[in-house]
Amino acid sequence: MSVKTEVMTQIAALVTAAFGLVAALAWNGAIQAIFKEVFGTTDTITGNLVYAVVVTIVAVIATMLIARSVATSKTES
Repeated sequence: MSVKTEVMTQIAALVTAAFGLVAALAWNGAIQAIFKEVFGTTDTITGNLVYAVVVTIVAVIATMLIARSVATSKTES
């Protein structure tokens, strides 16, 4: 693989990761707004901890579902 191809591959990976970070931050803001609407506030330590636990549980479940979907897709191909 040429240096130019490697550089382009790495740039593509970094740009993709950057867009993923922007999307994650947008979702974080949206989820925080929903959390505040439902539970009142996240200004306390307890509120922040509950928020972090809820988001972590959702992230783990989503990751497991995505991994299963990819695995199923690979076995069907």
